[in-house]
Amino acid sequence: MSDIWPTELRVSKDRQRLTVIFNDGQSFDLSAEMLRVLSPSAEVQGHGPGQKLTVPGKRNVAIISMTPTGNYAVRIGFDDMHDTGIFTWIYLRELGERGQELFAQYEKELGEKGMSRDVAEKPR
Repeated sequence: MSDIWPTELRVSKDRQRLTVIFNDGQSFDLSAEMLRVLSPSAEVQGHGPGQKLTVPGKRNVAIISMTPTGNYAVRIGFDDMHDTGIFTWIYLRELGERGQELFAQYEKELGEKGMSRDVAEKPR
């Protein structure tokens, strides 16, 4: 078990942000968009190396549910019906510490693929 765990998980009234306060006093404000596009789910990360997907059009996604998973994680549900990501305490901490860097990388991937944070990719 991890030595890091949240003492509080708080979703903002507009459901666009999650505040995570850890047992060591560190606090992070994470956007719903970042949580959604960097979800640890197989749907986003793929099932193996090189299968990670870039998910466009999630700028205004909202958190609609949070379900505890054992004593090590939380499953976050979003209003686009994605709810298969199990966010461990360690991953939430990583997103807090490296979120800006990881989100910048995501934005670069969007640009390289001609995608947008505002518009989901049209089916082909």
